[in-house]
Amino acid sequence: MTKLSGPMLAPASGKDPSQAVVLLHGYGSDGNDLIGLAPHWQPILPHALFVSPNAPEMCAQSAFGFQWFDISFDGDRLAKRQTGVAQARPVLVEFLQDLWSQTGIASEQTVLAGFSQGAMMALHVGLSLPQRLMGIIGFSGAFLPPEGFGSDQLPKPPVCLVHGDLDDVVDPQHSADADLALRGAGVPVSYHVSRGTRHGIAPDGLQFASTFLQELAA
Repeated sequence: MTKLSGPMLAPASGKDPSQAVVLLHGYGSDGNDLIGLAPHWQPILPHALFVSPNAPEMCAQSAFGFQWFDISFDGDRLAKRQTGVAQARPVLVEFLQDLWSQTGIASEQTVLAGFSQGAMMALHVGLSLPQRLMGIIGFSGAFLPPEGFGSDQLPKPPVCLVHGDLDDVVDPQHSADADLALRGAGVPVSYHVSRGTRHGIAPDGLQFASTFLQELAA
């Protein structure tokens, strides 16, 4: 199985990490993109290790970027997402297990965050784990429920959803649907719509996610 790797930042405190924030980039990008969130969140989680792994596959539409799974531009996008997310799940689960065993950081002190395709992975994988996470953040993504979702067998970590209302890449309705599905299953959700925002993370969306992290850290 492919081993994930990518840029990381040590805790701002200068001490050994006791928390982790795993940042999952979008389609056609790489870990250097989302690691840029770390400076915004290091003051909130000064003891956290920030790591942003490159997705396991080279992007089919780019000579330089990576993808968690291939996407269809002329076929059934929903079916492609459902298949792709499930197929990519094991490599991310293994990455998390390795991270925890190598650092001693607990799953309960780990935040899983992603943008776009990375958000789909964060939500699917984070809510499929038998271990409880500290929290999950999904920017401009969609929720593909994992097997067993909604049962009492799986933990229900708090989730933050952020989406631009003018997103023409990932329909913002996907986050609205995720909000309803998660709440219906008893998952605590913080949901924010960034007005006038396309496929990206606007300042108000970043601030909303930062407040979510502050509440987790309190």
